[in-house]
Amino acid sequence: MKRRAFLRTGGAAGFAAVSGPTVASRSRGAATGHQRGYEPLGRLPITGAAEAVVGDGSETAYVAATTGFATVDVSDPAEPTLLAEKRDLELAGESLTQILDVAVDGDRLAVVGPANPNFAVNGFRLYDVSDPANPVPTGEFETSYHIHNCYLEGDLLFVVANEQGANPLVIFDVGGGEITQLGYWSLLEREPGWGEVGMLARYLHDVYVQDDIAYLAHWNPGTYLIDVSDPTEPTYVSHVRDTTLEEQRSIADWREAAYGLPGNDHYAAVDETGDLMAVGREAWTTGGAAPNRPGGIDLYDVSDPTEPIHRGSIHAPRTVDETYQSGLWTTAHNFELHGGRLYSAWYRAGVQIHDVSDPANPDRLAWWRDPAETGFWTARVAARGEYFVAPSTEAIPGTDLEGALYTFPAEAGEQADPPSLRDPDWLAADEGTNATNGTGGDSGDGAGDGSDGGGGSDAGGDSIPGFTASAGLAGGALALEWLRRRGGNVQD
Repeated sequence: MKRRAFLRTGGAAGFAAVSGPTVASRSRGAATGHQRGYEPLGRLPITGAAEAVVGDGSETAYVAATTGFATVDVSDPAEPTLLAEKRDLELAGESLTQILDVAVDGDRLAVVGPANPNFAVNGFRLYDVSDPANPVPTGEFETSYHIHNCYLEGDLLFVVANEQGANPLVIFDVGGGEITQLGYWSLLEREPGWGEVGMLARYLHDVYVQDDIAYLAHWNPGTYLIDVSDPTEPTYVSHVRDTTLEEQRSIADWREAAYGLPGNDHYAAVDETGDLMAVGREAWTTGGAAPNRPGGIDLYDVSDPTEPIHRGSIHAPRTVDETYQSGLWTTAHNFELHGGRLYSAWYRAGVQIHDVSDPANPDRLAWWRDPAETGFWTARVAARGEYFVAPSTEAIPGTDLEGALYTFPAEAGEQADPPSLRDPDWLAADEGTNATNGTGGDSGDGAGDGSDGGGGSDAGGDSIPGFTASAGLAGGALALEWLRRRGGNVQD
């Protein structure tokens, strides 16, 4: 099975190569999170970078760029090299913009957008990338809805299709001369009660597909496992969730429902075996009920996909102002499971590697961060696990971060005092518990019944020095623009 390969970004064109030693030699200071012996391998500045991914076992990264995309040769991780960039894309005679996600499988690339509503045109374009230095367009399709994320599996393109009245998964056949819609699956057809909460609170944010199961991160309704072996008739398998419909109905402030825990299932993925699922919950403090903290990553045993069982949790690092508006984001974003490791990005809290071979006791192996200069979007394995790529994004408002694609060692190497990473130069002395195995959450059928599942304790993460309230106010990142665009009333 091919693995997830998708991109998002914001900003204008502009690329320049910078060698690995330039990054590794950057001075350490109170605002940095560098480990002795663990540093980036290389860095390629990319104006507007956000999401970057690498095809299965490949040494080519695909980077979305709002008005297009770029391809990058990462075969030498110390010197990532720009191969091609395609800008100013059109669809049905209109500009296809706010491209925050692409998907690649083999020689086919899908470019989808816009990520948020209220643009002139919506849909996707397909490219032949058998020569990554010369992507060739092969087809396009216009939709009536914006496309926040997608997944490409062979001849099938899975897209999230969010509108006011529904939030379905839609499946397209893109393998022939004509693009056709095959089928779809709708949360609201299965559980109509979720139609009583606002669109943002039930938003279908992302989709991941492996071994004929689609994993749908459906924000507060939870993460749904859907059998797509027959793409014309997808069927429900199971779900996990951290909250209930009744709890969501009782929340008076839509911002608490959209921004705060519990809930906020943002991204889900499984390992090569399909036995371990990770669910990232992107959230901030809202002043509401506990847990009132940034969202982390929960680990589930899905060896029996009909009965997911929560095994452990990785909490987000902490900082001085954990609200959405502060721009000091340390919540979980995107990640990849590979070879018993979890490679993850936490915005300004950097990138981490965890050993999750025992998911009940995830062990952090490496952590690198520089919150004054970087805000990481994702972590994607390259060259069959030899290293990983991680883009730093400019899309955190109120900051002066520069977009860039970083490469990192897949192994931790020599470190100082692992795994606590205690270093008085940059780590606050008030270090908390990073990984815990807790109770709570719910996994089961559509009514929410079933075995106890996800969610760890509220003891949360390591503090990040160098973050102060003066670091800037955020009105919203490109990837979450839909939250701000739908401002004032979640029902809009």
